[in-house]
Amino acid sequence: MTNPEVALLMLALFIVLVLLGFPIAFTLLAMGVAFGYYAYHQGGSIESIGDIFNNNIFYLLNQNTYSVMENPILVAIPLFLFMGYVVERANIVDKLFFSLYMAARNLPGSLAIAALVTCAVFSTASGIVGAVVTLMGLLAFPAMAKADYNKSFASGVICAGGTLGILIPPSIMLIVYAAIADLSPLRLYAAALFPGMLLAGLYIVYVIFRVWLTPSLAPKPTMEDPPPPREIYWDLLVSFVPLTVLIALVLGSILGGLATPAEAAAMGALGGMVLAVLYRSMTWTKLKESVFLTAKATAMVCWLFVGSWTFASVFSYLGGHDIIAHWVGGMDLEPWEFLILAQVIIFLLGWPLEWSEILIIFVPIFLPLLEVFGVNPYFFAMLVALNLQTSFLTPPMAMSAYYLKGVLKKQIELMEIFRGIMPYLGIVIFTMVLMYQFPGIALWFPDYLFGPYIP
Repeated sequence: MTNPEVALLMLALFIVLVLLGFPIAFTLLAMGVAFGYYAYHQGGSIESIGDIFNNNIFYLLNQNTYSVMENPILVAIPLFLFMGYVVERANIVDKLFFSLYMAARNLPGSLAIAALVTCAVFSTASGIVGAVVTLMGLLAFPAMAKADYNKSFASGVICAGGTLGILIPPSIMLIVYAAIADLSPLRLYAAALFPGMLLAGLYIVYVIFRVWLTPSLAPKPTMEDPPPPREIYWDLLVSFVPLTVLIALVLGSILGGLATPAEAAAMGALGGMVLAVLYRSMTWTKLKESVFLTAKATAMVCWLFVGSWTFASVFSYLGGHDIIAHWVGGMDLEPWEFLILAQVIIFLLGWPLEWSEILIIFVPIFLPLLEVFGVNPYFFAMLVALNLQTSFLTPPMAMSAYYLKGVLKKQIELMEIFRGIMPYLGIVIFTMVLMYQFPGIALWFPDYLFGPYIP
């Protein structure tokens, strides 16, 4: 077998092992070391035990580990994670959900709308899809079930809303993309703001229209003695405004050039702790839990990056990236055809893989081709960011569905959740088409803030 054929075998074997349920981070690491040992030791002789470890793959693994730990852009990840876990344990989200429900109680599907807005705000503050879906599954789903909402409809709302955090800034996924593609995190955040809000808005419009057409999906809850408007507005002010202001300050300091993403994340983490103290929910136990969960999630993310970058380096060294790039380049595509092909491939990869593996292993294949086809890299990044929403919503590996199923257990069947998230997949694809037709949705704001992009 030639080296490119070995690279394709490596890729196919990795996908098979992931589908069999092996841990992704350590599968990437093992595959990278195993195939890298072959790639860097061809023609070498082993005459002693010491020669077994005389292979450049171990040097590559060591260098990748240090590059992950020392990357200044990735420093923001544990800080944003800590902010999210502190906010999650500050009892802010439950107050926010019920105050939003009270404010929207006269709209069709008021509980679903409140759940979507809460998901958008909370996921923006945390960026942790699993935490958002899990918490909203415990908080919003019982309320919707009590109001006789259709279970499939209710589960789709929670799963779709919970994934918004990887798109709406400050997003951890965009930080990773910036590190991979060597792009400005500030421009990426500015480019993602309007597409993220557009997608969240389309979700809300869909819920209102769907419930208006089929009221039985979301019956209006009976409320014998609603609280006075002044109390509703006060609860909304107390629960919604502080968290929104914190997010706006973090994002505004980044986009305004006042702080780097890591510095803004540090201030956001401090702000989350201040909010928890003001809400009188900060305890030593909750603080320790937040620190422990942040360390655990950060360690998992770091190992994932080490494994992914090792895998991608070996895959590229064997010629895997080149053979795919030549295959795409040899098709003589128009720019729009290239964009469609790239997004279809990423969409299909979202079935078995998570967003991190897609970003680190497969997106670098397309990056060198952007200049060839004259595609703005920030526009391409926003198409990818929207597309990666589907990696959490596409069966059979729809992680949002499994997060929710793990919380609800026997209250709902997995197929009911899958049926509920299907319409939101269509909305994501529609948003991508809309952004392709009107690139200004993604490009106007960064160009306004930082000037036109110059390659």
